[in-house]
This record gives sequence, C-alpha cells and structure tokens, in this order.
Amino acid sequence: MIGGMYIEVLVLAGIIIGVLIVNGKIDKGVFFMNNPEIYSRFKESDYDFYVRAKYGDQVDPDVLFSKRIQNGALVVFLILFISLANLKYTTVIASLIAGYFTFKMQYSSLKKSYKAKLHEYDTMLPYYLKNLEILVQHYTVPVALGKSIDEAPPIFKKGLEELINTINAGDSTIEPYMEFARTYPVRDSMRMMRLLYRLSLGTSEGKQEQLLNFSKTISNLQAKAREIKYKNRLEKMEGKTMIMLTATGFGVMVLLLIAILNMMSM
Repeated sequence: MIGGMYIEVLVLAGIIIGVLIVNGKIDKGVFFMNNPEIYSRFKESDYDFYVRAKYGDQVDPDVLFSKRIQNGALVVFLILFISLANLKYTTVIASLIAGYFTFKMQYSSLKKSYKAKLHEYDTMLPYYLKNLEILVQHYTVPVALGKSIDEAPPIFKKGLEELINTINAGDSTIEPYMEFARTYPVRDSMRMMRLLYRLSLGTSEGKQEQLLNFSKTISNLQAKAREIKYKNRLEKMEGKTMIMLTATGFGVMVLLLIAILNMMSM
C-alpha cells in the first residue's frame, strides 16, 4: 500500500514536471546543457554521424537528441496518467518499455536511412582520397587536407574542418585522424586515416614510399567501390528480371486456368 502510494507520488511529480516542460515553464535546453551526463549515458556513440549523414549541417544532433528524450518521457507520462486511477507496477514497467521504444525509434530510423545510402558514402571516400593524394604530392598533409575541403563530399566537410583545427592547434598524434575515422565509420576509414597519419610523419626521403603505399590502397578502394557498384546494378537487373518472369508465369497460369474452365463448361 505504501509502495503504491510512493509510486503515485513519483508519477504525479513526473507528470507535473512534464507539463511544466511542455508549457515552457522549465527550459529543457538549459536542463540538458546543465546535465551532460544524460548524453554520455544514453546518447549512442554514432548518433551524431547518422544525423549528419541524413540532414547535413541543417540539424543540430544535440537538439534532436533532446527531442528524443522529451518524446520518450512524454509517452511514459501519458501512459501513467491514463492509468493513474488503477496504477500497478506492471503499468509502470510497460510505460518505461514504451518510452524506451519511442526513444530508440528515431535512432533506428536514422540507422536504416544510413544503411540504405551506405554504398553511396562508401564510394565517396575513395574518390575524395584520390583528390587528396594529388594534393599531398605538393603539400604537407595538413595543408592538403585544408585545400581538399572544397572538393570533399558534404558529409565529410565538418569532420575535416575539426581534424584540421585539431592538428593546427598542435596535436601531432594519431588521435585526430582516428577521431575522424570513428566519426565517419565508412569502409576502411580507420586504415586510410592511419596511412594518412604515417604519411604526415614521413621525411622527404620516405615520403615517396609512403605516398606509393597510400596510392595503391586508394586504387584498391576504388576497385572495390566499382565492383560493388556493378554487383548492385546486376542484382537490381536480376530482381527486375525475376519480377517480370514471375508476372509472366502468373499470367500464363491464369490464361491456362481460364482456358480449362471454358473447356469444362462446354
């Protein structure tokens, strides 16, 4: 009885807070800014990447994430409010599950959207790196990266700017390169960033060898991208052919069935 009373008090408190947030009495933006642990505990490590992949720089991932939390909490409060007259532990658990599902729904949608365009992003990187390879032959790696931004695919531009700023700030370790690879987890990004870092360390004597290795790896990536492109095109054509054959076969069966029925009616 006492436990049930405590639950009702907590639920009422939660509902009141939710109403105050919805009415603007409590600034949820300030709340989240002052409580960054919410992000570190619940925000997926690749969430920012998926948001940038779909919306570019038009949407702030942090703002979108705060809306996810708000929507999930709103579902919990609504279920609890509806069930307030007959509140049970199972109702509380069900509301939390529903809230979590709502919270995760947008992330799953972003992930599916990215996977649908994964081939496009994977093919972008090798051709960008090919352009970077030409620049590296004449400039240092940081300068070449800076000059490559204008020709870079839009999805990579923000990460490249952050990479260049970190390097120019004095960080000569591999970490800025690895951070870029983690932010953009496309095919072979880790390996390419390691090669690029080694190239940045190369002396004038060893630079040519490092550049040759870098060039070979890019050529292999381009070959892979072309192979996957042709494979996907072939699978698409095969799928269309299968649909046509199935439709034709079904049509023939219908015609045969009609012919048999006509013969039987005679």
